[in-house]
Amino acid sequence: MKKILINILLLSALCFNATAQEKKQKDQAAIKDMCGCYEVSFNFAETFKYSEDKNYQPSKEKHDSALEWVQLVSEDSNELILQHLLIVGNPQKQRIIKHWRQDWLYENTDFYMYNADNKWTYKKLPSSSVSGQWTQKVYQVDDSPRYEGSATWVHSDGKSFWENTTDAPLPRREYTKRNDYNVTVRGNRHEITEDGWIHDQDNKKVVRATGVKDIILAEEKGYNVYKKVDDSRCASAQKWWTENKDLWKKVRKQWHRVFTANKDLSLATKVEDKRLYEHLFALENKASKKQIKEIINAFVSQ
Repeated sequence: MKKILINILLLSALCFNATAQEKKQKDQAAIKDMCGCYEVSFNFAETFKYSEDKNYQPSKEKHDSALEWVQLVSEDSNELILQHLLIVGNPQKQRIIKHWRQDWLYENTDFYMYNADNKWTYKKLPSSSVSGQWTQKVYQVDDSPRYEGSATWVHSDGKSFWENTTDAPLPRREYTKRNDYNVTVRGNRHEITEDGWIHDQDNKKVVRATGVKDIILAEEKGYNVYKKVDDSRCASAQKWWTENKDLWKKVRKQWHRVFTANKDLSLATKVEDKRLYEHLFALENKASKKQIKEIINAFVSQ
């Protein structure tokens, strides 16, 4: 009887592991489905206003479109790195802009959670709280931290999606125009569709100060649609990445050294009257590790 029970337990464990591995493979396939060439429409609008200031002005609705290449930089069983590259200008004279990056980590326990005012708090979670989950770590154009959160990919009723709510800095479309709030509480949903994928957002515009309760000024809807097109339309971005990937690999490695210190960090807005991306974008492809380290360390405080 004891032997039968042991066999049943072993069989159950094997079935569970097989199911978990199958689920993980579906997750990985969904993440990689975000790679490729896309026509993107960016749409944002404030939905609810809570500010008690009678002179409060909501942000204008934003509707933009772009051609974007999403490059699979690297992958292994527990990590996938996706780099976004914007393609601007007419087809005869295209220009490539290094855009945001998203890293996906399986059952990750190390987090840099945004607080406010260019400060991130390091947080270690127990492995039990992230079992079967993927962390999406989002980075700025200069590969500095932006926001991150952990959740489970869901595959049900013909849908594959991942959703999470986390704190983030203001997006460029906001911080270049207003300074009446300092945190975006981002509700992110990534859903794979037949034509590509959707980045669906429900955001809160928050005023945060130490020792007092957050004040929500307004809520915002974001709906960015990535429609898959033939990869040949993004050939210029693929070429740009081939020519520049070694530089950005060195940049990522230096940031990795910063992050693995596992300490709270803050970033200077400007050094020598330039933002971090301006310093890094000005580098030649053969820039040394020392140059990159000096630039990044000038902005980082830990």
